[in-house]
Amino acid sequence: MNQIHVLLDAIVVAAAYAAAWYITIAAPIFPAEHGVLPPRVYFSALIPIVPGYLLLYWIFQLYQPKRTRTKRKEFSEILQSNFVGLLLITLVLFAFRKSGYIGNFSTRMMGMFFLLGTLFTTVERFGIRFILTSMRRQGLNQKHILLVGFSDVSSRFIDACKRNPDWGYRIFGIVDDLAEEGTEYRGIRVIGKIGALSEILEGNNLDEIAITLPLGAYEKLRGIVEVCEKSGVHTKFIPDYSNVIHSKPVTEDMDGVPVINIRNVPLTEPINAAGKRLMDIVGAIVGIVLFSPVMLIVAILIKRESAGPVIFRQERVGLHNKPFIMYKFRSMVEQTPDDEKKGWTVPKDPRVTKIGSFIRHTSIDEFPQFFNVLKGDMSLVGPRPERTQFVEMFREEIPRYMVKHQVRPGMTGWAQVNGLRGDTSIPERIKYDLWYIENWTLGLDIRILFMTVFKGFVNKNAY
Repeated sequence: MNQIHVLLDAIVVAAAYAAAWYITIAAPIFPAEHGVLPPRVYFSALIPIVPGYLLLYWIFQLYQPKRTRTKRKEFSEILQSNFVGLLLITLVLFAFRKSGYIGNFSTRMMGMFFLLGTLFTTVERFGIRFILTSMRRQGLNQKHILLVGFSDVSSRFIDACKRNPDWGYRIFGIVDDLAEEGTEYRGIRVIGKIGALSEILEGNNLDEIAITLPLGAYEKLRGIVEVCEKSGVHTKFIPDYSNVIHSKPVTEDMDGVPVINIRNVPLTEPINAAGKRLMDIVGAIVGIVLFSPVMLIVAILIKRESAGPVIFRQERVGLHNKPFIMYKFRSMVEQTPDDEKKGWTVPKDPRVTKIGSFIRHTSIDEFPQFFNVLKGDMSLVGPRPERTQFVEMFREEIPRYMVKHQVRPGMTGWAQVNGLRGDTSIPERIKYDLWYIENWTLGLDIRILFMTVFKGFVNKNAY
């Protein structure tokens, strides 16, 4: 199947490239560019472009089995791989811009190639997905699987297969030592003991075995694996850890030693961290330039209304539990350090100034944090940082609260754009923060920034 995918992808990439050339250069849809190169120059570029894009698709895991991959995940991988391809082509064109041929290469065409390549590849792959799903729903292209172990994890696996018939998994039955033969869960029966596993495998044509033992029965694992390996049937192990590890673990190999990371944190990868930091630096500079007139006016109004500094500095807890000084426009009358630690503001708090009330409701008081982002204390997007005394309190009261400090705190975050701002549930906020940490992508950051803009800066929970 992968060979067909590769062939179809090569055809689609070439077709998208040809269509982009036709639309931007051959057809009169757009005005002709000066110094148009002959077609043979453009189409000779397909020689490195097609295999280059196929390599990118492989790097972005587009040739992994689709049986259990979501459409959103596949589209994200298509978009990322095509965007990286566009960047690489742009870099080549920039590096050789003084060349007689490459210097006149149409950048407009490459932009159109990115759009059409993403569109064509998405249609192709979703078409394949639709055909396979239809076949599986009709009982074709099925994988017959045997479960070893009757447990919570086997029940969850059966539930998942029932919810997703397009996966094409047909569960043959379950073998288990504790459950009585004939015991059923959603129509799937226990057909024997684990000791009969070898005979069951010999007497039936099965595609896969899934080991779904409960945690307390792992001493049987070695013997079960030996039997499965002798049968030659593909075997997968579904660990029963959900009651112990409340996250998505990731396995890595450390010189032959398999290590399970309790939580997947994509930003621990240097490339991901570098990409996010680059976006933070660019975004902070743009934010400072764009909002500098607003910040200047607010600074003047704050100074005119009450005595004290324009910028309020407060210690917050950031990356790796390290404290840092966070900047905000001062929205209250000047207070002593002890008064500041008394607690959150309340409705109609007498300490809040008139201009302070406005900038708190509109989140303008947060604008100086662009400088925190530029310094590296914060990010544009991430869990909101909290004061030291509250962190000490929450770490004891809220499970997994401290996990949020595995990434830089942000000016805005997934919890905030989902309405959890100001005086809202801390445990609920942590759920959103943990989801963000485990599912981070640059695309998610961009989405959150757009949501922050389009949903407005108004914070109805700010007092």
